[in-house]
Amino acid sequence: MRRLALLAASALFPSAAAAQSIDLGALTGADGSTIGTIIQLFGLLTVLSVAPGILIMVTSFTRFVIAFSILRAGMGLPTTPANLILISLSLFMTFYVMAPTFDRAWAEGIRPLMNNEISEEDAVQRIAEPFRGFMVNNVREKDFALFADLAAERGNIDIDVTVETADLRVLVPAFMISEIRRGFEIGFLIVLPFLVIDLIVATITMSMGMMMLPPTVVSLPFKILFFVLIDGWNLLVGSLVRSFV
Repeated sequence: MRRLALLAASALFPSAAAAQSIDLGALTGADGSTIGTIIQLFGLLTVLSVAPGILIMVTSFTRFVIAFSILRAGMGLPTTPANLILISLSLFMTFYVMAPTFDRAWAEGIRPLMNNEISEEDAVQRIAEPFRGFMVNNVREKDFALFADLAAERGNIDIDVTVETADLRVLVPAFMISEIRRGFEIGFLIVLPFLVIDLIVATITMSMGMMMLPPTVVSLPFKILFFVLIDGWNLLVGSLVRSFV
């Protein structure tokens, strides 16, 4: 038993001593390259986790999803089409509208980075540049002036900054406000004919003494028929695509 205890001690204690003598500084490298790689991986994971938010912020997705949602509410169909269908349609229409921007970002930024032709800093700038151009073409001057003035009051940017040279921290929120406003403008034009149908049906049912019959129950098939006869999806999607510069 004593011999077994001595053998076990001789096997354990040298290993513990060796573990205590490991140079942890060698793991990070002399220039801290390992720490830099860890930080880059952490940043990459962070960007991937907020990718849906980035898609909403700098693309045409906001205008599409607002217009489609208001259309569904105006027709009186709270669950038809389903949310999955509306979101999927908005995503594919966003890919269609943003295809030139995505192609340019891939050709100028992502592909050279994958081929080790440029650094990560240059790749980020090249990838962001096509999206900046898209936002510059579609942002309202009034919305950009609002955020530029707010940033200038806090000393974040130069007071003479232009929309072409503005920081993304100013351009992105201005673009989002512009997209929300245009989405509601289009939504108003969508809802207006359905509102007229509701008023006509309500007037007729009230004049016939049908007080207990909800007008929306009668007007719903007429609104669906009206939207189908005018080929509403074709008109709406075509108008939305043409509304982007």
